[in-house]
Amino acid sequence: MTVTDAPLPGLKIIEPAVFRDQRGFFLETYHQRRYCDAGIDTVFVQDNYSRSGRGTIRGLHIQVTSPQAKLVRVVHGVIFDVAVDVRRGSPTFGRWFGETLSADNFKQLYIPGGFAHGFAVVSNYAEIEYKCSAFYDPADEISIRWDDPAIGVEWPVESPLLSARDAAAPSLAAVRDRLV
Repeated sequence: MTVTDAPLPGLKIIEPAVFRDQRGFFLETYHQRRYCDAGIDTVFVQDNYSRSGRGTIRGLHIQVTSPQAKLVRVVHGVIFDVAVDVRRGSPTFGRWFGETLSADNFKQLYIPGGFAHGFAVVSNYAEIEYKCSAFYDPADEISIRWDDPAIGVEWPVESPLLSARDAAAPSLAAVRDRLV
């Protein structure tokens, strides 16, 4: 397994060791001791699985008082996965990082608490599985506008499919006082 620090503090790109032969492949998608040795000592309490069609953007979402660290991977298809630093007082507040994750490259993105998360589907469809360090609490979650110009995410989708909530999400400036 190779772990690379992304440009924003705390974000990590994980490339698991993949063992291939004529039958196919095998990899460990999570191994607590190895991840801990790589600086990811998060206790995960919930696994989520989603499927979305081409052009879908989900996010940007964050839980405020019980932040979720996430370990994201793609089971089928290709996504552009995005994390935005929304930790008040952080020197990289409002900056974003994106990484292409796919079923073929096996990459994972570790996103610590304090980051808003979203992704865009760039294949016909994508199935995403991610571990979370806190249970989902809809009353604690806020959305931030996917196309907030103050953040400037360079999404690979021009006319995204959005949920009503994501389409109406406020800017980062509008929710800043709610962040920790």
